[in-house]
Amino acid sequence: MHAIEIIRPGDANVLQPTERAIPRPGPGEVLIKVAASGVNRPDVSQRQGHYAPPPGASDLPGLEVAGELIDGDFGVDNPFDLKRGDAVCALLAGGGYAEYVVAPLAQCLPVPCGLSLVEAAALPENFFTVWSNVFDRGRLGTTPDGTKESLLVQGGSSGIGVTAIQLAHAFGHPVFATAGNAEKCAACEKLGAHAINYREQDFVEEVKRHTNGRGVDVILDMVAGDYVARELGLLAEEGRLVFIAVLGGRHADIDAMLIMLRRLTLTGSTLRARSIAFKAALARQLHQHVWPLLESGKVRPVIHQVFPAREAARAHRLMESSEHIGKIMLQW
Repeated sequence: MHAIEIIRPGDANVLQPTERAIPRPGPGEVLIKVAASGVNRPDVSQRQGHYAPPPGASDLPGLEVAGELIDGDFGVDNPFDLKRGDAVCALLAGGGYAEYVVAPLAQCLPVPCGLSLVEAAALPENFFTVWSNVFDRGRLGTTPDGTKESLLVQGGSSGIGVTAIQLAHAFGHPVFATAGNAEKCAACEKLGAHAINYREQDFVEEVKRHTNGRGVDVILDMVAGDYVARELGLLAEEGRLVFIAVLGGRHADIDAMLIMLRRLTLTGSTLRARSIAFKAALARQLHQHVWPLLESGKVRPVIHQVFPAREAARAHRLMESSEHIGKIMLQW
């Protein structure tokens, strides 16, 4: 099979086409003929040598795919009754930049009705991540008086950002999002957020102005660093700050007394190394709560550009430029 490998840590040029043996599925696993693969920030980190695959995972990058089920073990933990020939999308621990990939059956979902395979490949990494961190860990919900809690998404035009905005908006939550230019802000607004250009506006002042000084209940943070102190001051009482990336730095100064007085929660997670059982539970929740939104058209994947798989290096350069809005995809 054709694949894209990382020949050594470095810039996008170290992504090179190669040929590999088609992998063989083991117990509880299936073989997928890949139609499209998603490109994500962790792929860039892996290519740079900063994010090694978990033990036992493929050394090839790629955390999500969509395609056709070719072979495998369909007898155990098959909640969606998948079978050979079905179109699926799958969350992976690695190996997605290839024509064939092995995935745990429990991490495969049927392609939502009305979506292409390219669109379906844009779902797993972002939707699993957002559901786990915004709705599960962040507990975005309803206050005792029946008010829908509010969400701030840092980096609203990213793949994660457009997913978080759409899901929170679809469930009736007020959403704020930061972005770096007028075009990105307009995209966030179209998806249902009040957008804030962080290069021209202070997001703390802007959110407080629109919430009568109350702040927000949940913040999804991909920045960390010096944003953290400002975010703590923006959270409403009982608010939750959820970290999913540290693009602005790993370390921050915090006001511990503020956390105590306002009963704030700081949390975060990574997804790649979590157990199959954990990811399987997320898959079932997504199928129940989110797949109907996708099939009705209330939520859609936002795809910025699709590259031929052999041009993975170009796709990574676009990712690193941060000029995109939504997902970057590879097509086989």
